[in-house]
Amino acid sequence: MSKVGFIYSPVFLKHATPLGHPESKERLRAITAGLEAAPFWNDIIKIEPSKADFDDIARVHTNGYIEDVKNFGSGHLDADTYFSTHSLEAALYAAGAVTEAVRRCKSGEITHAFCAVRPPGHHAETDRAMGFCIFNNIAIGARYAQKSGYKKVFIIDFDVHHGNGTQHTFYEDDTVFYFSTHQYPHYPGTGGSDESGRGRGEGYTYNLPMSSGSGYKEFFSAYCEVLPGLVRRFGPDIVLVSAGYDIHASDPLAGLRVSDEGIRSIVSCILSSPAGPEPVPIIFVLEGGYDLEALASSVRITIEEMLKA
Repeated sequence: MSKVGFIYSPVFLKHATPLGHPESKERLRAITAGLEAAPFWNDIIKIEPSKADFDDIARVHTNGYIEDVKNFGSGHLDADTYFSTHSLEAALYAAGAVTEAVRRCKSGEITHAFCAVRPPGHHAETDRAMGFCIFNNIAIGARYAQKSGYKKVFIIDFDVHHGNGTQHTFYEDDTVFYFSTHQYPHYPGTGGSDESGRGRGEGYTYNLPMSSGSGYKEFFSAYCEVLPGLVRRFGPDIVLVSAGYDIHASDPLAGLRVSDEGIRSIVSCILSSPAGPEPVPIIFVLEGGYDLEALASSVRITIEEMLKA
């Protein structure tokens, strides 16, 4: 059985969003309630996140943007992204959850991790908030992993929305591979199959757009047939996953049709993708997922599969 860390803190509930906003604290309450009732709850290692420092954030975001966020009062950073009194604290701990997961994997305390965080991160660009996201948690984690000695990082993003911020951060980088499946055309409008990197990073971005209505068959092909070859050719030292469960058939914000068993298949194929003599740490980081029942079920399935890996 893998040693799986679950990284969570009630600090994430302090990030307040307006009534009716889909990215609410109820998402994490549903996840934690579902896990606490699961038979494997005592088998996972509970870890408090650390708080990312601004040097960690600055490996991805511009100093000007960081200062703007530090000095922002409350209100909308963009049309979708609300910033409240405690949002900066929650955002620093969300990024810090990923760096903490990297640290624990590096020390050998855990083999894999799930970071149940909010605000999410993959839409955040280097110089602006976007799409519910303040700091790009997965990108910050990737740069921290490289600082920690993991030279080659493979990022997988199965959120229904393309991770524009993550792609742009590493678009000219051959040390970070970015693989994404997402509904297309759909928000935020990026992620066409012709977007494959630039310069030194050419060939290190791989987008598999999914049409509305795509489900088990299309995702099985992407994650069990296409992905493993890409991972093995790249040979990562660590894998980071932007886990967006808004691909679920029950989710209200999009039109993909992935079932619970589809989630299980995606996760299982991700976990088995790396090949080599040494195990590769895999860290899942929560992004989207807005139907509470489907979200809780999807995270439970993910951790079940992680424990079996």
